[in-house]
Amino acid sequence: MVVVGREGFKGSRKSTPFAAQLAAEDAAHKAMEHGMKSINVFIKGPGSGRESALRALAATGFKINSHPRPDSNSPQRLPAAKRRRV
Repeated sequence: MVVVGREGFKGSRKSTPFAAQLAAEDAAHKAMEHGMKSINVFIKGPGSGRESALRALAATGFKINSHPRPDSNSPQRLPAAKRRRV
């Protein structure tokens, strides 16, 4: 598990794609120190940093074996917004 606060991000800046990218790069470098070369990726939850974290892992030199993409009808989607009453 990678903690974004360790990278120096506090508050609302922890939920940005840039923070996810730096956290993924940090995790990748630590894993490479232990000899890992290929990974299976499973990214949980919604968020804007999903794609940037995946790109950061690929850019560090890992061979990504699989990364399942959630389908658009996943049960964790937000419900549709209710109609505005005036």
